[in-house]
Amino acid sequence: MIRFVDVHKSYRVDGKDLPALQPFSLDIADGEVFGIIGHSGAGKSTLIRLINLLERPSGGRILIGETDMTALGDAELRAQRLRIGMIFQHFNLLSSQTVADNIAFPLRLAGERDAAKIRTRVDELLQRVGLTEHVNKHPSQLSGGQKQRVGIARALANRPSILLCDEATSALDPQTTASVLELLAEINRELKLTIVLITHEMDVVRRVCDRVAVLDAGRIVEHGSVADVFLHPTHPTTRRFVNEALPEEAAGEHALYAHIPGRILRLSFRGEATWTPALGRVARETGVDFNILAGRVDRIKDLPYGQLTLAMQGDGVDAALATLREAGIEIEELAR
Repeated sequence: MIRFVDVHKSYRVDGKDLPALQPFSLDIADGEVFGIIGHSGAGKSTLIRLINLLERPSGGRILIGETDMTALGDAELRAQRLRIGMIFQHFNLLSSQTVADNIAFPLRLAGERDAAKIRTRVDELLQRVGLTEHVNKHPSQLSGGQKQRVGIARALANRPSILLCDEATSALDPQTTASVLELLAEINRELKLTIVLITHEMDVVRRVCDRVAVLDAGRIVEHGSVADVFLHPTHPTTRRFVNEALPEEAAGEHALYAHIPGRILRLSFRGEATWTPALGRVARETGVDFNILAGRVDRIKDLPYGQLTLAMQGDGVDAALATLREAGIEIEELAR
């Protein structure tokens, strides 16, 4: 759906070119939810705005399907942008307009003049985002979560094939964030939209994304499936993001386990392996002793996963680990 080919971006400041994004190539598949995570200033907002050319690249090509966005003239670009909806961090609603008028605004910009068609489409979208009773309210009368739902409805007005989310949940409380992410997942599932979502929270990526790219100082330092990146981060920046989501693991690796005898291991389970009693069975068969130090069972989007940090000792440790690996369990030995 979206391809970046040798793309880079610099800004001209005081006669000097300051790089915001180093050269990179990246593919985003049709129908997936793709996360871009990075700390403030990493370049993630610049990257997402390259897709609809709100920011033009300094070099390289950006393709949506077979269309080279960087080669389009102004009129062609406006037509292509109708395929791309955008949700903003601070909602960007028109304060003097009602909820209905905010949602109708992009329809009118696109040239729709039939009031009945506009109202029908607005009603459809209000039902989808759960705001039918707020149709005549103004943004000042809505909560933050309701404002973002209006923003989502507005972004869907022209039936786009791509939805860009620029820190869409960072201004919301945790409970509201969860409901908005659930709505985005539903939209992706039912409408088959490609969603590109930027955030500075790994937990947001874990809940809704299929794949993720990690940005650090304008460079993509790691990318892949969310399960691979979340369970086995390789770059220090990625590990920091994961540790922010799992603070007990960050503390444990460095200090808490130093005095515990045995080999310190992290076991990762995915899918149905999460629910199998493999560890107990292997311990009985090999005679190893184990002590569970930390654990977590949760989901990465729709995929159940589990992670156990444990100390294992006994003569049969190597045999136990081999059997666990044969069962599809991923094992990492932790440094003390």
